[in-house]
Amino acid sequence: MTGTRATWLSLGEGGTPLIRAPRLSEELGLELHLKCEHLNPTGSFKDRGMAVAVERAAGRGVQTVVCASTGNTAASAATYAARAGLRAVVLTPEGATAGAKRAQAHAAGAHVLEVRGTFDDALRLCRELGERDGFMLVNSLNPDRIDGQRSVVGEIIEQLGRAPDVIALPYGGGGNVSAVAAGCDEAAISPALVVGEAKERPTTFASAIRIAEPAHHERIERLVADGRLTVVPLSERELREAWSTLARVEGVFCEPASAAGVAALRTLGHTGTAVCIVTGHGLKDTGAVDASAATIVDASLDSVLEALA
Repeated sequence: MTGTRATWLSLGEGGTPLIRAPRLSEELGLELHLKCEHLNPTGSFKDRGMAVAVERAAGRGVQTVVCASTGNTAASAATYAARAGLRAVVLTPEGATAGAKRAQAHAAGAHVLEVRGTFDDALRLCRELGERDGFMLVNSLNPDRIDGQRSVVGEIIEQLGRAPDVIALPYGGGGNVSAVAAGCDEAAISPALVVGEAKERPTTFASAIRIAEPAHHERIERLVADGRLTVVPLSERELREAWSTLARVEGVFCEPASAAGVAALRTLGHTGTAVCIVTGHGLKDTGAVDASAATIVDASLDSVLEALA
């Protein structure tokens, strides 16, 4: 798998922890591990593929990388473009991305444009822009992104000491699902692949998977038809409950979309060993947390004890 990694451009992406989730394992009746992709340099799984895509773009003489994004791709593209000395142009749906992700892209010097439309409108424009000289699209439609992201499978096998029976992850645009399937092919393993998607795709509070028309839907449909993949549509309540459980039960604070794999596993009743890929850090979308529940107390021990009672 090392051949898919960036060299001079690397910020230390990959090598993320694989941790046991004992309490969730007991609840689900299987051996569950969490692959902590939210601990990559910009806080999401996107960095694996972006490091490869931007490095190869620079090697081809590209001056500007472009992407459409619900947030994490924007942050990653901006960061790696800055590292490579390239310009990054990011198109996001107006008012539909988490502030922390936009802040990351702005801080790295990207040209961030909010489109009066959907993610799909933004992606259409980026594909058109990517056809111009000096520009390259770095969304997951770029095969270099898939090439980099598939390395997660080799790490899972190495860290676990064997192939898992199940790999679960979120399904937004489908790029990461395609990359994991490619990684399984490369490693010659055939775990059950389980993905969770929002039933309310265009409006879900899990903003990282707020994509009405998945760019990789044809690949996903083939994987389903071949019996390799199960797609689980999830309600907003199911997504919220899984997201809250990861933080409160296992101490893993992720953004809401990252819990979709766990939510999907809860509905299916798998056994054996499962790995859930946690894709983005909770600090990427703090707006999803209701911080208004904090209790104000006086600066006295009695006041503190009364509140705790």
